[in-house]
Amino acid sequence: MVKTQRTLIGILSALAIVSLSAVSCEPTALTSTSTSTKKYEIPFKLSRNKIILPVRVGDSRELKIILDTGMHFEGLLVYNKDLKDSITLENEIEVQVPGAGADSASTAVMADSMSFHMGAVKFTNQRIIILQSDRMAGFTSDGVTGYSLFGNYTVEVDYDKMIITLHESKEVKVDSSWEWLPMTFKDNKIPWIEAAVNINGKKEVPVSVYIDLASSEAIELLVRKAMKFDLPDELKESYLGRGLSGDIYGHEGRIASLKLGSFYLENIPTAFAPAEVRSKQEGADGIIGNNALRRFNLIFDYKNARLYIKPNEYFSEPF
Repeated sequence: MVKTQRTLIGILSALAIVSLSAVSCEPTALTSTSTSTKKYEIPFKLSRNKIILPVRVGDSRELKIILDTGMHFEGLLVYNKDLKDSITLENEIEVQVPGAGADSASTAVMADSMSFHMGAVKFTNQRIIILQSDRMAGFTSDGVTGYSLFGNYTVEVDYDKMIITLHESKEVKVDSSWEWLPMTFKDNKIPWIEAAVNINGKKEVPVSVYIDLASSEAIELLVRKAMKFDLPDELKESYLGRGLSGDIYGHEGRIASLKLGSFYLENIPTAFAPAEVRSKQEGADGIIGNNALRRFNLIFDYKNARLYIKPNEYFSEPF
């Protein structure tokens, strides 16, 4: 099997560090667009189907940080170990960071009560973790963030304009062009939605999936002994990517369609990964990645457990 470079998948979908207390985020902004209902805009780039945000920690260079719904604490996880010398951590401790993959956990250093800037927004009282292993060597990004945004704001992702807007309002106002899906959350604050897949064009099967913005796949279906869906007739063995606990191997194929709300995406390239290696989320049938989600503009409303979707200019782009 040829092992080719693949972007990081599922880096924090199961991240758990023993005895780490919760921290709160107190975001402030250098600029705002309104005095009554504040909102802050952050430009982003799309690289290999991943949202890349500009972040600075103190006097560091601008970091390339992936937005990840699997990042369920407030702060940053930096997997470029070379940044350790340019980011000053106060009262750092050593921790073990497990994640997707079959190998052992990664060693890291961690500090709380830190701060960082993302565009014109300053986040304070944050946890920063820097990995000390070479497992992520070769990646063009530097780390991930997530709950600092999703846990404190209604987060609008506009792929047409490449802008993320953080809304402080408790209620988001949308017009009839948006459709919303209910989200559910389990202990680790990762958002789940209900979807449907059609493997071979004959039967639509409902599936429970969670959202992983750090996955560059369209959808990953988890393979185990008892599954709701059949496997496609044509599959090829593949190296699927790298997680915090090592490389992930599985199969690749195509399915007839993926249904999100009332919208259908067709002829979808799909990764079929062994559930025990790829995901530690009990009961998941699959994972929705950003190659599917980037075809919609999105609003993540964690407070009201809603995901708003609206097809954008990439919706009809072939996979």
